[in-house]
Amino acid sequence: MNLVKKLYVGNLPYTVTDDQLREFFLKAGEVLSAVVILDKHTRRSKGFGFVEMADDEAATSAIQMFHGKEMDGRTLVVNEARPREDSR
Repeated sequence: MNLVKKLYVGNLPYTVTDDQLREFFLKAGEVLSAVVILDKHTRRSKGFGFVEMADDEAATSAIQMFHGKEMDGRTLVVNEARPREDSR
């Protein structure tokens, strides 16, 4: 059974948009969503985001293709997203 895989993408260039992130990850397989996390006050990128890949194969491919690779001079960190922990 193919389940959606959510990937954490860290060390993103601060200028990258959701659409650019999606386009970048399409090289590895079907992308269901791509979101760059923004600071809620300044609306500027926090330098990381999340990409949902359609299945395990696409997610594994994306990690292999992009972890440690450069995007606009920044070395990306790509791995499987961990469940969010409560901040309190």
